[in-house]
Amino acid sequence: MQYPETITKLIESFSKLPGIGRKSATRLAFYTLGMEDQDVNDFADNLKASKSDLTFCRICGFITDKDENPCGICTDPSRDQSKIFVVRDSQDLMAIENTHDYNGLYHVLNGVLSPSEGRGPEDINIRSLITRLSSHNEIKEVIIGLDASTQGEATTLYLGKLIKPSGIKVTRLARGLSVGTDVNYVDQLTLTQAVNGRTEV
Repeated sequence: MQYPETITKLIESFSKLPGIGRKSATRLAFYTLGMEDQDVNDFADNLKASKSDLTFCRICGFITDKDENPCGICTDPSRDQSKIFVVRDSQDLMAIENTHDYNGLYHVLNGVLSPSEGRGPEDINIRSLITRLSSHNEIKEVIIGLDASTQGEATTLYLGKLIKPSGIKVTRLARGLSVGTDVNYVDQLTLTQAVNGRTEV
């Protein structure tokens, strides 16, 4: 005996989400069946809007509305134009922002180097960073805030080798972050200490 095709397809859709196994997908699918019609419609509309109305900032790579490109951070004249904080993704950017201890600019790589997964320098947002640095003399420091993982470390070292010959100071987050820890999941105090205690690459 199998579930009807419609619920089976819904389970398969939930299963495609990261961290969602078959049991969790089944639970979510049946929870959806019990939701109010309006809530389901809103959910569906929000999913569609996330694909149709969002894009990546043409300067820094942060996720933004299509009608606000460049993003609000890049166009904010009150931010320190001499520093760029390099992060893996938009979630990590927001984690840094929520510390309220950094007021410079950002650059979102939207990935890290991972040869085992076939992801090289051309597959993440590195070229635009180098172009950005070469065309803005006011930038004095690049802070690299990537995960303390093998891929994050490899990307940090690669960026350091690319940037340092230009004379721009390259720093990294302090080693307060445990190996294997995602920046997005670090508590605010630890992240604040890591930002303030960053070291040169």
